[in-house]
Amino acid sequence: MALSPTNDAALLQEVDEAVRKDRFDSIWQRFGLWIVGGVVAALLAFGGYLYWGHMQDSKRGENAEALLGAFDKFKAAQPTAGTAELAKIEAEGGPAYRAAAQFQQANLKAERGDMKAAAALMAKVVADTEVDQSLRDLALIRQTAFEFDTLKPEMVIARMKPIVEAKDPASSWFPSAAELSATAHYQLGQYKEAGVLYGRIADTPNIPKSLQSRTVQMAGMLGVDVVKDRAAESVAKEQKGSAAPTAAATGPAEEKK
Repeated sequence: MALSPTNDAALLQEVDEAVRKDRFDSIWQRFGLWIVGGVVAALLAFGGYLYWGHMQDSKRGENAEALLGAFDKFKAAQPTAGTAELAKIEAEGGPAYRAAAQFQQANLKAERGDMKAAAALMAKVVADTEVDQSLRDLALIRQTAFEFDTLKPEMVIARMKPIVEAKDPASSWFPSAAELSATAHYQLGQYKEAGVLYGRIADTPNIPKSLQSRTVQMAGMLGVDVVKDRAAESVAKEQKGSAAPTAAATGPAEEKK
């Protein structure tokens, strides 16, 4: 007796399922341990990543507490204990906290008149590729300031050039770098270059008033009238702002005529 089409379809489906099961059993027998091992390895790696992140957060918290503790010891007139805390952070802390400890140590050395040691600490930060570039730029400025009296003006200008000529001239460190460079130009008798830099510093927004006043005076002494330029810009802005409303107001009156 021949099978109906319906029975043929059911038989083919059963055969197909049997073949698939047989293939699955064969694959599992051959690669089952590898599959389980891969899943376990992935879970262990993910767990390790989470643990590493937790440890990093804990370490940062410890570094922050240690740095604050060092500052507190200096405030409490305990310089020896504070210096020991900074040295520990420098040796064991993460990049940012290590740099912060070196900055503070350099400041202490400079206060005692040991500019050479202060500059050496800043040179460490400059050479530390794990530290953010912004902090390394600041360290270079501080190093150059500590060494300024012993450096040739050309060296000062060369060091500050990348910061002074950065695409963002209003960056945080531009005024400090530009003032060092302008002073070096002045020492070389390059008064035009010095005046231009002093003028750029004076035009930089949100700088300390003392720095702005100083650079305005230096720029003026070198023939760059920053105050006059600012007054002219202010008048131009006022004229530009008042021109449009005047034209708009007179337009309808002319149409009525």
